[in-house]
Amino acid sequence: MGMFETTGTAVGQGQRKESTLRKLDRMNKTMRHQEPDRVPIGDFFWGGFVRRWRQELGLPGDASPYYHYDLDWIVTIPNMDPWIRPFQTLKETSEEVVVKTGFGAIMRKNFEMPMPEMAAWETETFEQLEQAVFDDPRDPRRFLAGGDNQIAGVGDGFQRNSPPWLDTVKSLWPDFPVYGSMMEVHECLIRLVGQSNTMLWIGQYPERMAQVIHRIGEFYLECAKATIDTGKGWLDGFVIWGDVAYKKCTFMSPVYWRQHFKPWVAKMAEYAHAHGLPVIYHGCGNVKTIFEDYIQIGIDSYNPLEAKAGMDVVDLRRQYGHRIGFCGNSDIQVWETGDPVAVRQEVLRKLNAARGGGYIFQSDHSVSSAVSGKTYDYIVKLVREYGRYPLELGEFNLAGVA
Repeated sequence: MGMFETTGTAVGQGQRKESTLRKLDRMNKTMRHQEPDRVPIGDFFWGGFVRRWRQELGLPGDASPYYHYDLDWIVTIPNMDPWIRPFQTLKETSEEVVVKTGFGAIMRKNFEMPMPEMAAWETETFEQLEQAVFDDPRDPRRFLAGGDNQIAGVGDGFQRNSPPWLDTVKSLWPDFPVYGSMMEVHECLIRLVGQSNTMLWIGQYPERMAQVIHRIGEFYLECAKATIDTGKGWLDGFVIWGDVAYKKCTFMSPVYWRQHFKPWVAKMAEYAHAHGLPVIYHGCGNVKTIFEDYIQIGIDSYNPLEAKAGMDVVDLRRQYGHRIGFCGNSDIQVWETGDPVAVRQEVLRKLNAARGGGYIFQSDHSVSSAVSGKTYDYIVKLVREYGRYPLELGEFNLAGVA
């Protein structure tokens, strides 16, 4: 694992708030598998949840869970689109909007639905994928200019002209440990050509796809390096986005993943560590067959550990000890029930994984609009009460987790 600084202050930037420095110390100790004052808390929030949370708790229209609860870390995303260009609007009504993005993806966003649909792709054939030439990974517009980009703009909400990434980082820096981020190859492919085509073409053209993966891997490694270089002095950590699994297992064989995808994750992590940044890898689904690989390449913490895909942070701590940290895994489906007894049991049981440090508490993916504001409020209070070290979880203390 990489070593990282705890001061959080660079020359010319002034001083951070004392509360922010405490959060940074809390995060860094946790990543080093030391016990800080308490278990850190973070999460990713759907816009629908935030609106519901504000209404149910009677909060102002601009209230943010990050500021309201003074959460312990936040992730920022530069423009990761292969082609830097404004969205092309194909259809727009009061009910939905259809755009073509910088991934060449045709995306339909129905405003009543929580997530968009990727309806088609500009890159329709394998031959087109082989011939695709992306824009400069170090183009300053990715980091220093506002504009449309798919990751920030088309999700559970819809946003045009996202603000410049570095401006966002600097605005958050006084109040939070700020992590930069970059996707890796598979995360790009599912947006560039779709999950089905990705799997089909790996099966049909394994060697030619290996060359495509190599080329895209080089591109996003350079994007990651540029992100870290541009954010020097402002970043406290780095997230690698790379969903490679679903409910049962990885999308491709573990052998193929190790040969062609893993090396690019390793190189991103190595560069981040060389610049003093801890690394959190975000990968949905059941990755048990390749979990040891993430330890081998020095990933500091794994997120989101989807409970609905059979991942359990308590079992993982028992199996892997403190060779890797964990971030997430509190079952969002339990949160969505709103049952305080079930929620309390879920939260306190998972806190066992925090013994000895190495655990950031948050959901097993993101906080959906099906979670009530009062339930989330209750969850934060539980973690703040029972997540203080030394941990005392009462009837939920479990043996063999340390």
